Amino acid sequence: MPKATARHILVDNETLSEDLKTRIINGEDFASVAREHSTCPSGQKGGDLGTFGPGQMVQEFDTVVFSANLNEVQGPVKTQFGYHLIEVTGRTE
Repeated sequence: MPKATARHILVDNETLSEDLKTRIINGEDFASVAREHSTCPSGQKGGDLGTFGPGQMVQEFDTVVFSANLNEVQGPVKTQFGYHLIEVTGRTE
C-alpha cells in the first residue's frame, strides 16, 4: 500500500494561503511559516503530518499528496477545513 509523508499549512482564506505560498517560494522556511500561521495543531511541528496512507486524509488532500511532485509547495487546496498549502516530502508505492 502506498504511504506518504507530508507537511501542510492550514488557513481560513485563499488569499492568505496564496500570500504564504509566495513567501515560501521566495525563500521563507515552510516550517517557520507553518508555526506562525497554520490553524492546525500540526503547525506547532512545522506542519509535519507524519506518514499516512490513502484514505486517511480528506479526498482533496489525498488527491494532491498521492500525485504531486515531491518537495514542491502545492495549493491552495480547499477542503472542508479551509485552505491548505501542502508539501509532499516522501512517498512509497
